[in-house]
Amino acid sequence: MQVHAALTVAPAVRSLRTRYRQEMNCQIVKDSIHTRPGWAMTYALGLDDTLVGFGTVAIGGPWTGKPTILEFYVLPDHRVRAFDLFEAFVDASGSRLMEIQSNDAVLAMMLHTYAHDISSEAIVFRDGFTTALPANGAVLQPLTSDEQVRASITERQGGPEFLLQVDDTPAGNGGILFHYNPPYGDVYMGIEEPFRGRGFGAYLVQELKRQAYEIGSIPAARCNRDNRASRKTLQKAGFIPYAHILNGTIGGC
Repeated sequence: MQVHAALTVAPAVRSLRTRYRQEMNCQIVKDSIHTRPGWAMTYALGLDDTLVGFGTVAIGGPWTGKPTILEFYVLPDHRVRAFDLFEAFVDASGSRLMEIQSNDAVLAMMLHTYAHDISSEAIVFRDGFTTALPANGAVLQPLTSDEQVRASITERQGGPEFLLQVDDTPAGNGGILFHYNPPYGDVYMGIEEPFRGRGFGAYLVQELKRQAYEIGSIPAARCNRDNRASRKTLQKAGFIPYAHILNGTIGGC
């Protein structure tokens, strides 16, 4: 059967992206690139006249001038030809860079087969368990209206923001971003220097997780792999690491 890869439009492979999201069953960190005009190119992957997969190349924003493979999906029944299809995809796109989530089994296989200079950019976390950390005098104050939150969820842009106060003094801030595949929301936070090392960071993450669930979202998080303090804070609040964001450079196929 003849293998081919050709530039297409995102709607042409929408059903395949749905299958891809279902198989991943997690937050897909770069998912929003598909909704940003001019940020990505989509390739249809075929065997003879049968559409069997797709590939996504980032070309805008931080990837401007350095096209980077972000997604590569092949239907399970056709994965016996996965290497051939990936080589056709690389040839058609001209991409020589990859940025993947390590729990994407098919693309991780391609990264470790074809790329070199592989490095980790970040660690991705999923919610593992509910915690009951004490507030120790901290109060969480919402800064975003319910109407704004609903709009953010619908548009998959932005999200609610919160202020953490201790004794009426701003001690930190955080929020939930919806730039990802539904129903996931990315939790982020920061604690002011005088309040660090006192458990307020983990408490803030715990409360942001609770807020996410209350608005129908599943909390997720990520941090730089070398940020030991953030790793410990996220885990103390019940997050569990499950993937790396890996980068690599493709050699000759």
